[in-house]
Amino acid sequence: MTSSDRGRVSREKRGHILLLGLDRVAKRNAFDLDMLDDLCLAYGEFERDDEARVALVFAHGEHFTAGLDLAKVAAQFAAGWQIPAGGCDPWGVFGGPRVSKPVLLAVQGYCYTIGIELMLAADINLCASNTRFAQMEVQRGIFPFGGATLRLHQQAGWGNAMRWLLTGDEFDAHEAYRLGLVQEVLASEELLPKALRLAERIAAQAPLGVRATLASARQAVREGEAAAAAALHGTVKQLMASEDAAEGVRAMLERRPGNFQGR
Repeated sequence: MTSSDRGRVSREKRGHILLLGLDRVAKRNAFDLDMLDDLCLAYGEFERDDEARVALVFAHGEHFTAGLDLAKVAAQFAAGWQIPAGGCDPWGVFGGPRVSKPVLLAVQGYCYTIGIELMLAADINLCASNTRFAQMEVQRGIFPFGGATLRLHQQAGWGNAMRWLLTGDEFDAHEAYRLGLVQEVLASEELLPKALRLAERIAAQAPLGVRATLASARQAVREGEAAAAAALHGTVKQLMASEDAAEGVRAMLERRPGNFQGR
């Protein structure tokens, strides 16, 4: 953990999994500019690392994040904060490139504002049963600008989303599960081990196939089903010619797990 109150993001490689840990424990992992920039840079490192197939974002300490540290970041956002050079956009709304590989989140304690929006931009989310969520920007004179207004109603339905976005009220892990914000609610001690097992399961699959699956699903959301359908044939033609596809057939015939290399 960091000894100062300036935020950072730890990096740890476990096989094909890159663990990214929010680390501003003294401030309940509230995002200052340092931690915002470092998370973007960490996502960029993940995207460029061919050996890293899945990213797992967690937090050091008791809380995932208390949200934006407005006292530290308000002036920069008012002036126009940008994704740093070499970074990727973890939220997918600030104009930088997005990662093309799966991102899992494991959250606990407080998960406020930009933390929820980080979940909405991720692919799979797990939370501890003690997690408390709130999209409280309207209580601070602003509004959610990290993606909640774009995605929460798609995921949870209009009325469910507006119930929480327009009040800023806090909700619990079971409500997050009902909304579809999280896929599993776990005991605190099981959160990271289960998230790691899930990340390992994804990392064991064919990397080209995983990335193509993500790309197709994202295209359907962004451009519509017809556009995504039109791209299916070209993508599958490319994948069928890959070494991983040949390995997949061998593994099926030999009744064993595939040993995929991402080629």
